[in-house]
Amino acid sequence: MDTDKDGKTPDLSPQEKHEVNRNQPPRAAVLHEIIRIQGDQELERSITALWWSALAAGLTMGLSLMAMGLLNSRLPDHEGFKVIASFGYCAGFLAVILARQQLFTENTLTAVLPVMSKPTLGNFGRLLRLWSVVLVGNLCGTLLVAYVMLHLPIFDQRTDLAFLEIGRKVMENDTGQMFAKGIISGWMIATMVWMIPSMESAKMWTIILITYLMALGDFTHIVVGSAEVSYLVFAGELAWKDFWLVFAGPTLAGNIVGGSFIFALLSHAQIRSEEGPPKASRSSEDERRVDSQ
Repeated sequence: MDTDKDGKTPDLSPQEKHEVNRNQPPRAAVLHEIIRIQGDQELERSITALWWSALAAGLTMGLSLMAMGLLNSRLPDHEGFKVIASFGYCAGFLAVILARQQLFTENTLTAVLPVMSKPTLGNFGRLLRLWSVVLVGNLCGTLLVAYVMLHLPIFDQRTDLAFLEIGRKVMENDTGQMFAKGIISGWMIATMVWMIPSMESAKMWTIILITYLMALGDFTHIVVGSAEVSYLVFAGELAWKDFWLVFAGPTLAGNIVGGSFIFALLSHAQIRSEEGPPKASRSSEDERRVDSQ
């Protein structure tokens, strides 16, 4: 096919040129702006709205523990079937993200970008306020759902034992492993959040892919893991001190480092380092993408 001196395909109608522009993926700067706007909106929400949304998210994340326990208890006890059971881990994330509930590890990216764009004391205060409310709400929800799953006559004995095994698997990690695996988990969640605006039609599959890989890698996540490990505490197998010092503290720190200090910082630096204005056609198309969010 012949091209003109600029390398472009000749003889395209205006409608065809518009179709070409429409099907271009958004630039990284557009993804950054979409997520920054979402984060700014979250920072503006009232404490009451954040609390109830975060509590709902914590309760909903119990679906991950429930689904994995049910699958593990009903599949043959063979290592190969653990690969199938790991799909249960995706359940809570799918429900929380599609329902637009407040999940702490999402906020390690979305709420951080507005602060990086405008690093004022006021914005840092808003970020700490958001993180505190959402984290406490998420943990209250997961601890409540773990307590209910253990003490109410809901599941059979095989399923209860599967829940315990899931928690024991998490606690096989020492504090260093909790932290290191938490970094990877935070980075993966931030990657997922970054991908979703450009893959809206495939949002569900993006969530499944990322969270399934997290389950296969046994990466630690502060919200899902709090349901898994608190189940051990309520069953009398683990002390609260170990819950907070061995699991929660290192995992939380790792999630924040992976989501905020690595992914968000690098993504922000990438955008700030771009040189030169974009072409007009892409610019107008990108503006429409941002306006549509």
